[in-house]
Amino acid sequence: MKKLKFPTAQTVLIIIAVFVAILTWLVPAGQYDRLAYNKEYKNFVIKTQDGDVNLEATQKTLDSLQIKIPLAKFTSGDIWKPIGIPNTYKKLTPNPQGLKAFIQAPIKGIIQIADIMLLVLIIGGLIEIVNYTGAFAAGISWLSKILKGKEYILIVVVTSLIALGGTSFGMAEETIPFFPILIPVFLAAKYDAIVPVACIFIGSSIGTMASTTNPFSVIIASDAAGINWTTGMNGRIIMLLIGLIICILYILRYAKRVKNDPTKSLIYDQIEEIQKLFPTATSHIKLTGKLRIILFVFISCFIIMVYGVIKLDWWFVEMTSVFFAGAIIIGFIARINEGTFVNTFIKGATSLLGVAFIIGIARGITILMEDGLISDTLLFYSSHLTNGMNKGVFINAMFLIYNGLSFFISSSSGMAVLTMPIMSPLADGVGIGREIIVNAYQYGMGLFAFINPTGLILASLAIAKIGFNKWLKFVMPLVLILLVVTMTILTISVYI
Repeated sequence: MKKLKFPTAQTVLIIIAVFVAILTWLVPAGQYDRLAYNKEYKNFVIKTQDGDVNLEATQKTLDSLQIKIPLAKFTSGDIWKPIGIPNTYKKLTPNPQGLKAFIQAPIKGIIQIADIMLLVLIIGGLIEIVNYTGAFAAGISWLSKILKGKEYILIVVVTSLIALGGTSFGMAEETIPFFPILIPVFLAAKYDAIVPVACIFIGSSIGTMASTTNPFSVIIASDAAGINWTTGMNGRIIMLLIGLIICILYILRYAKRVKNDPTKSLIYDQIEEIQKLFPTATSHIKLTGKLRIILFVFISCFIIMVYGVIKLDWWFVEMTSVFFAGAIIIGFIARINEGTFVNTFIKGATSLLGVAFIIGIARGITILMEDGLISDTLLFYSSHLTNGMNKGVFINAMFLIYNGLSFFISSSSGMAVLTMPIMSPLADGVGIGREIIVNAYQYGMGLFAFINPTGLILASLAIAKIGFNKWLKFVMPLVLILLVVTMTILTISVYI
C-alpha cells in the first residue's frame, strides 16, 4: 500500500471549515449587544438584533451598562471597534451554515482580505525581480563566507529582531516577505528549511504573545478592560525575555542537530525539492556595486514599511505600494527590458498565489462562525466556567479559555474588544488586577498561534512546502514547555 500523505494546507483548512459548519448546527446561536462611539454625532450607539439605540456619550451611560471604561478611551479613539456589553447575551434564532454557505465562505474570505493577498502577490513579484538580477545569489554567497563557523548568529539575530517587531507593533502578516528571502540564507548555512521558518514564525509569535507596546493587542485590550496599557508591563517584559530565550535555545538545539547530521531533519525526504525551490549554489557570483545598490533598495522597502506602519498609520495599500515601487526601481537599476520585467514579476507573484489563497480560505472559516452566530455563545459559556474558582486556578483557566477561543476568533483586536468588557470584571470578583486578565488573553492567543491552523502558520509553511504534520512534530515540545512556563508565571503573578 502507498504511504498516506498528510493533506495540503488548503485541504486542512477545508476540513476545519466542515467542522465549523457542523458546529453551527450543534452550538446554540447567540450574541452580546455591542457598544460603539459615533464620532460624527458624539454619542453612543448600542447595536442589537432588534436595531440600533442611540445614547448620550457620558460616563454615567457607561456605568449604567456596567462598562468600567473611562469615557476618554472612546472619545480619543483608543477604542475604535464596537465592544461587547456585559450581561446582554441573548439566544437567537439558529442560523446553521449549510452547503451554500460552506461553498461561499472561502470566496467571501478571499474578497474580505484581498488587500493582504495582493500584498503577498506583489512581494512575490518583487522577490523574483531581485532573484533575476542575481543580487540574492551574490548576497547569500557573501553572507555565507562572513558567517562561516558562526551561522548560529543568524538564528539569534533573526528570531530576536522579529520578536522585537512582534512585541512592539504586532508584526505578523508583515513577516510573509521574509520567508522566501531568508530560507536560502539558512540553507546555505547547512540548516534545513524548518530552521528559518521557526526563526521567523516563532519570533513573531513569542513577540506578539508578550506584547509590550502592540496597539492591536495590549493597548486595545487594556483600554477595553478600563486600565492603562502600561499596567502590568513589567510582567510582560519578563515573559518576553524568558519566552524568547527558551525559543532561541530550542531552535539552536534542533539546528545544531540537523547541521551535524542532515538525516536528523524532520524534512530530510524533501531536501532536493526544497533546494530546487531555493537554490543556494551561488559561490561564483560576485557582489558588485550594482547588486549592492539593488539589495539596498530591497532592504529599504522593509525599513520604509516598518516605519510607515509604526509612525504613519500605514496599512496594506501603503505597504503594497512600497514593494511595487521597489520592484520598478530595481528593474530600472538592473536595466531589465519591459517584457522580461513583466513576465518575471508575474512569475514571482504566481509562486505565492497558493499562499495568498490559504490566507483567504482561513478568513472564510471566521466568516462561517460569524454568520452562524456561535462565537458569542462560546464566549458566554466560557465566562461562566470560572465561577467559584480560587485566583490561582482562575487565571490559568482564563489562559486556557483564551487558547481555545483563539481558534474561533484569530484577530487579536477583535478578541480584545469582544471579550475584555465581559472577562475583565471577573478579575474584580477574585481579587486580582485586570491587567492579569489582559496578560492571560495575550499569552493564550499567542501560545495557540504557534499551532493555530486558522492563523498564519499554514501560509508560512506553504512557502517552504513544509507539511503541517512536520511542523507539529517540531514545535509541540516547545509549546508544552511554554505552556508550563506561562502557567507558572501567571500563577505567581496573582499571588505577589
